[in-house]
Formats: sequence, C-alpha cells, structure tokens
Amino acid sequence: MATVHLRIGDLVWGKLGRYPPWPGKVVSPPKDLKKPRGKKCFFVKFFGTEDHAWIKVEQLKPYHPHKEEMIKINKGKRFQQAVDAVEEYLKKAKGKDQAHSDDKSKSDKGRKAAKPMKIIEEDDEDAFKGGSSDKEQTDSDPEPSSVRRLVAGTVSGFKWESSPASSMEPITKRLKIIEEDTGSTSIQAADSTAINGSITPTDKRIGFLGLGLMGSGVVSNLLKMGHVVTVWNRTAEKCDLFIQEGARLGRTPAEVVSMCDITFSCVSDPKAARDLVLGPSGVLQGIRPGKCYVEMSTVDPETITELAQVITSRGGRFLEAPVSGSQQLSNDGMLVIVAAGDRSVYEDCSSCFQAMGKTSFFIAGEPGNAARMMLILNMVQGSFMATIAEGLTLAQATGQSQQTFLDILCQGQMASTFVDQKCQNILQGNFKPDYYLKHIQKDLRLAISMGDSVNHPTPMAAAANEVYKRAKALDQSDNDMSAVYRAYIH
Repeated sequence: MATVHLRIGDLVWGKLGRYPPWPGKVVSPPKDLKKPRGKKCFFVKFFGTEDHAWIKVEQLKPYHPHKEEMIKINKGKRFQQAVDAVEEYLKKAKGKDQAHSDDKSKSDKGRKAAKPMKIIEEDDEDAFKGGSSDKEQTDSDPEPSSVRRLVAGTVSGFKWESSPASSMEPITKRLKIIEEDTGSTSIQAADSTAINGSITPTDKRIGFLGLGLMGSGVVSNLLKMGHVVTVWNRTAEKCDLFIQEGARLGRTPAEVVSMCDITFSCVSDPKAARDLVLGPSGVLQGIRPGKCYVEMSTVDPETITELAQVITSRGGRFLEAPVSGSQQLSNDGMLVIVAAGDRSVYEDCSSCFQAMGKTSFFIAGEPGNAARMMLILNMVQGSFMATIAEGLTLAQATGQSQQTFLDILCQGQMASTFVDQKCQNILQGNFKPDYYLKHIQKDLRLAISMGDSVNHPTPMAAAANEVYKRAKALDQSDNDMSAVYRAYIH
C-alpha cells in the first residue's frame, strides 16, 4: 500500500467504521485530546457535519485524486451537500489565495516575486457546516427556532476515550444539549456518523430484562462498550449468546434488580411489562431504596404511571425510555431514545444511551409523557407503512411497474431509508421481522385509545389499524410490519 503523506490543512476522504468515505480536512486536535497510542492516525474534521475524529492512516485518501471515484460510489443528499461544502471551501481558499497574492505583488513591486502562499483557514466553520448562513439554513434546519442550542466538545458524563472492550477507533463526539420552550431536553450526538466512537462506560452495574428483537441489539452494544451487564429472559436459552460475550446471568427479574444499580426492561406489551414488575419473583421484589428501573417497552401512559408509582413507593427511582427504531437499528446502536421521569436516572444512564442509540431526548413533566410521544411516532409510522403498501398494490392493479413506483418515490420528497428498505423487502417477498407487525398494530391500537381519552379523532390511524388487523388474521403477526402488504392481495 502506498504511503499517505498528510499535513495540517490537507483535504481527505476519511472512512469511519461501517460508514462510507466522507470528505474532511486534517486539522490540529484540541490540546486536551490525546492521540491514540500505537496508531498512525490523523485528526480529521468532516465537512457538512460537526463531527471530528482520529482516523487511522489506512482509512484516509487524498481528496482530489479520489474525488470522482468517491462521488460514483456514494449517493445521498447529505453526501452531496458535504461535497458541495468542500467545493465552496476551496473557492474561498482560492479567493483568499488570490487576494494575498495581489497584496504581495503590490508590496513587493520592484523585487523578485515570491511564491504564492496557500492559505488554509483551520476553523472555517461555515464550510464545515455546509457553507450556509443562518438565514439560508432556516428552511432546512429540522429544529424549530424555539430550540436553544448549546454545542460543546465535552459534556459532564460524556468523556470519550478508547475502551478495552471495543476495537473501534476512539473519536470525540460533539454533543448537543437541546432545550425547548416546553422544558424538554435532549443529549445527542451532533451527527450519527460519529456513532462508532468508544465510550467510557458507567461504573454502575447494569441489568437487562427481555432479549427480543430490540433488547438483543441493545445488550450487545452495552457489552461492546464495556458495561457490566446482567441479563434475564423468559426463554432462558436466549441468554446463552450474551453470557458468551461476557454478560452475567440472573435467574429471576428480582435477582437481576437486586444485583444491579440500573435495570432496563424491554418487553412486548403492557401486560408483559406489568407481569415483569408485579408478578412472582418480579422486579418489585428486588427494588430497594436507590435502585433504578428503566422501562423501555412501548406501552400506554396508564401502565407507565402505575409502574412508576409502585417502583417509587419502594424507594426506587423510575425512568421510562421507549425507543424508536428496528432490529437493525438496535444492532447498529442507532436507536432514538425518548425518556421521561426521574431526570437524575436519565443522566446516570448517559453512557448506556450513547451505546445503544444515536440520540436521546428527555421530555419534562410526569412519567407517561415519553409513552405518549412514542405512541404518536409509531402511529405515524404504522399509518405510513400501510399507505405505502396500498400504493404498491394500486400500482400493480392499474398495470404500473411497482419497481418504477419505488424508484420514483425514492427520488422525491418522501425518500428515506425506511421507504427504500421496506419496499424492496416487499418486492422481494422478504418479510423477516425487523419490527413485528403485531407490535405496530398494538401501538396503533394504544394510540387510538389515547386519542379517545382526550376526545381527539384519529381516523387515519383507525383505518390503518383495520388493515393491520386483517394482516394478523392472515397469520402475518410474527412477520415484519411491511407484511401489511399481504392484507391488500388476499
């Protein structure tokens, strides 16, 4: 392999873990950020994002010689915006170069001309953020103007260093604390491309109950990032793989809670969540003053309120933290966590949330607010999936190509990884569960009930719910939610 010679200011393509090569610039690292031991690497700041990381030299390529190659193999709006930001940066640098050259020519008139100096502004923030002014970003910024941002390289409890449990490159993850007018806050990565970073795990003992589609990925990531985890599952055999990865085994939920400082739960529905806490050898029997219980299941607000009351009545601390995502996103550590309840528990869980997700939000107010938010999110997702399935079948019924329908859809405003993956799976007849159909139907049912409780109509969700119920009647419950497609063809 040819040796890569780089210096401060050089433009490069940097490869971060499983993510595609991304344009960046070699910069000087912060004084308090040490270079990883025994590794030849450079500190790179990426264009179009606020991310920066130590990148191994073998994962770097000079920008200009490989530009055409990278543009051919990488697609997507954000990638193109990053490339555009590089070009804008180069234009600015060229302009400064020319201005400097002109100034030198005037001052050195009559003397031998000096070689032009290449001027690189190391902290050209506009270029790295995409070259847009605040006014230009108003329409594209997903966050409302009421959001007040604080961006910092270090937030208490979020120090990023290499971990012996991880073979991944350590990176500095810039964190945003977002505080809205409602009082809700979020601690999140500035961009998901930084998710490969190593974490300094909490020294608290972690328990996890429920190793289903979502829970399995969560536990795997907790272990990879160096957390001490004790697991329990109703079907004990599911624990074996995690025991091999270094987890400890708890014989009952009560034993797990008694052994651990923070115990997470992720089960299928309200009944399972209640049984886990209130049943024989359940969570409640292991709760002692100071013990933390985090309910990650998507359930109704009433269930959350009940569980919060019984946990706190024993001196325990309670947090609800349902997740938005799928099995694949869980495996990748890219879930979105929505939390409410005891704020101090949320802060104690910071390294856990960073291990399992790309973003975590804390919603102020009473326990149950996170459940309400998650049901609304899943109601929208479930209704959207049913509409996509309806569109695919209508295309077929009217003699249109379903693949062409998908190709057009994925080039328009509704383009997303979710649409592309779900539609491709439908066209391939692949309904392996990534998010169970029975679970999205449960979420729709709970969302409709929540709407009824406040006299708010949910006719779209109600219509989608009926389609999912038909799919369940066709034995699609344990398939992926995209199997709602089959409700239209039978």
